[in-house]
Amino acid sequence: MIESLDGVFVTGTDTDVGKTVVSAWLATRWGWGYWKPVQSGTVEGSDSAEIARLVPGCRIYPPAYAFRAPLAPHFAARREGGHVDLAACLRPETSGPLVVEGAGGVLVPLNGVATIIDLMGLLRLPAVVVARTRLGTINHTLLTLEALRRRHIPILGVVLNGRPDPENREAIERFGAVAILGELTPLDKVTPETMAVWPDPRLPQTVAS
Repeated sequence: MIESLDGVFVTGTDTDVGKTVVSAWLATRWGWGYWKPVQSGTVEGSDSAEIARLVPGCRIYPPAYAFRAPLAPHFAARREGGHVDLAACLRPETSGPLVVEGAGGVLVPLNGVATIIDLMGLLRLPAVVVARTRLGTINHTLLTLEALRRRHIPILGVVLNGRPDPENREAIERFGAVAILGELTPLDKVTPETMAVWPDPRLPQTVAS
């Protein structure tokens, strides 16, 4: 299946669920480029810089928008007198597939009318949903999957990030009717070398609709 994909859009059930680490994992395993269309919180560093650290040699494309404040893009842009225009978030010209990373969850505002899920619809890439494994993840993950399906965005699968919880995994698979691509267990320190302990993504036979 990987040969038939032109890219994936990595989104999450919340902020700080591990989207950048998962993006690095996928870019490492598949040898793809990386692009984060809208970046906020650059005062604390950038996800592109983290990918460069974790995936040496990865082709990284600059964001369409970058804002200093660690806020939802709509509010970070407003603080700087800016505005996120979806028309400016077109996929860069590439020689191969891309791992595209979103900001926060699927309904995070990008401007006064559009959210991340609108950008996902524009880019037309299958979604990889990153979810925590702790209490509450079933509800958050199922709501995210439902939102994606209402917009007819294909779903490649879910990646669980955290200490393994077989019951949560089984519930997400069954009620979400979705494949679990991988379970990334916590590491003391994430480096290019330590990421090698994680297994390859378990790709489904088909992309869920």
